[in-house]
Parts: sequence; structure tokens; C-alpha cells
Amino acid sequence: MAGGNSNYWEDLRKQARQLENELDLKLVSFSKLCTSYSSSRDGRRGESSDTTPLLNNSTQDRMFEAMSVEIEQLLAKLTGVNDKMAEYSSAPGVTSHNAALMHTLQRHRDILQDYTHEYHKTKSNFLAIREREDLLGSVRKDIETYKSGSGVNNRRTELFLKEHEHLRK
Repeated sequence: MAGGNSNYWEDLRKQARQLENELDLKLVSFSKLCTSYSSSRDGRRGESSDTTPLLNNSTQDRMFEAMSVEIEQLLAKLTGVNDKMAEYSSAPGVTSHNAALMHTLQRHRDILQDYTHEYHKTKSNFLAIREREDLLGSVRKDIETYKSGSGVNNRRTELFLKEHEHLRK
């Protein structure tokens, strides 16, 4: 029975390492997606087609949502594996290697905590950037609308004011 329990522990460790590796890759991709968001927003101002970002914002938003769901699912799976490891290490009859098991379990818990923290930090930074860009974008749009709608009138008004001043002199 001890051999079976040992294999169970090793299977849990393998699952944890696999999930951690997958999470690491996903978090790197997620971070790259999030940091490329603001640069693509700035890319719409008068750039040529070969410097315009390949991903538009709605595509990035969909990718952000999909990656968020994937990462949250992986974090939940890793939490489940860590919980199973904790149950196994606290089971009666496992005390012979308990210090090593507890150290390994703590290491996996720390990794999970780091990945969870990194995910939430990246996600909140992305949402803040997106909110800022949306706000600035709406302000830019309002300014451009104002300029384009009243630009001709402003020029005419300016000319009338100049002529009026010449007449007054």
C-alpha cells in the first residue's frame, strides 16, 4: 500500500508541475497581450498600414477574456491538486516523509500564490490601461469632432475679427 500511496503523491506532484508550467507560459502570453494593448491604441493616429498593429482592440479584448478564463481554470485546477496534496500529507500513516512532503507542498502553494498574484496584477493593470485609453480616446474623439465641426467656422470668425480690427484702426 505504501508503494501505491507513493505513486499517488508522485502523480499529484507531476500534475502540479505540469499545471505550473502551463500557467507560466499562459501568464507570459497574457502579459505580452496586455502590454501590447496600449501601443495598439496609439497606433491609429496616421500610421501607414505596415506599422498599424495586426490586432484591433476588439480582437484583443476577446483574446483577453479567453486567456483570463483559461488562466482562472488552470489556477482552479492547481488549487485542487494542491488541496489533494495537503489531504495526502495529513493522512494517517504518511508521517515517515512528512517533513519532505510538507516542504514540497509549501513550495507548490507558494508557486500557486505567486501565479495568482501575477495574474491579478496583470489583469488589473490591463483593465486600468483599457479604461484610461477608452477615456482618452473619447476625449480625443470629442476634440476632433469639435475641431472638424467648427474648424471652418473658427477660421471664418478669425478672419472676421482680423478685418474688424483693421476697420477699427
